[in-house]
Amino acid sequence: MKILVGCKLVPEDQDIVVQNDGTLDMSKAAPKISQFDLNAIQTAVDIKKQNADATITALSVGGKKLENVKVRKDMLSRGLDELVVVTDEKYENLLPHQTSKILSEVAKEQGFDLIICGDGSGDLYAQQTGIKLGALLDVPTVNGISQIVSIDENKVVAKRALENEVETLEIPLPAVICVSADINEPSIPGMKAILAAGKKPVNVKEVVVEDSNLVDLVEIKAPKKKERAHIIVEGDSEDQIAEFVNNLRKII
Repeated sequence: MKILVGCKLVPEDQDIVVQNDGTLDMSKAAPKISQFDLNAIQTAVDIKKQNADATITALSVGGKKLENVKVRKDMLSRGLDELVVVTDEKYENLLPHQTSKILSEVAKEQGFDLIICGDGSGDLYAQQTGIKLGALLDVPTVNGISQIVSIDENKVVAKRALENEVETLEIPLPAVICVSADINEPSIPGMKAILAAGKKPVNVKEVVVEDSNLVDLVEIKAPKKKERAHIIVEGDSEDQIAEFVNNLRKII
């Protein structure tokens, strides 16, 4: 079984500086694996534990940060067999429709039984890349997966939590699934895994796709802060509860 995992680098949250005009300065932010993609990697590793013949290849698209040896080792130390990267300066701030197009070309070349993505990314969280990828590959695609029940060479049985119910889905392979953050707790690599990561292969691909120019990324700004109202309602009488509810309605 060949498993591909989508993996995106995002800026370290604590290193992002919010400017006075609301714009974000990420120039000093170190790159890290998106938290949601750590869940995707861990899902693939858990599947491999039950399927000894499975192989896991991570696919990542981005700019120069993907050339960082430390970041590559971090990816490979988490149970991957191989890393495939597509790097170019113009791929630094791709939007979902662009990323999914490049990933689809690489996935077709690599071949796959199952592609696992996070439900979204740690920066934009558009929740579109995995879905668009599945559409481009013309395979069954399901998002919001919260549990893998079983998997064999023909299908994966998974659960998806909806607002008022939990679905159990039988998804024929090949397929693309997007996993939610509560599907697992990503493992922290040990020293042995970190050392072994340096010997694992990293393949660099060149992919040129036509930009459909659906949208342009103009800017990313932090939300404006609102002044605190400092309204404190003390007590639990009917009048005080009514006052609390009225103030809450004004906010909503």
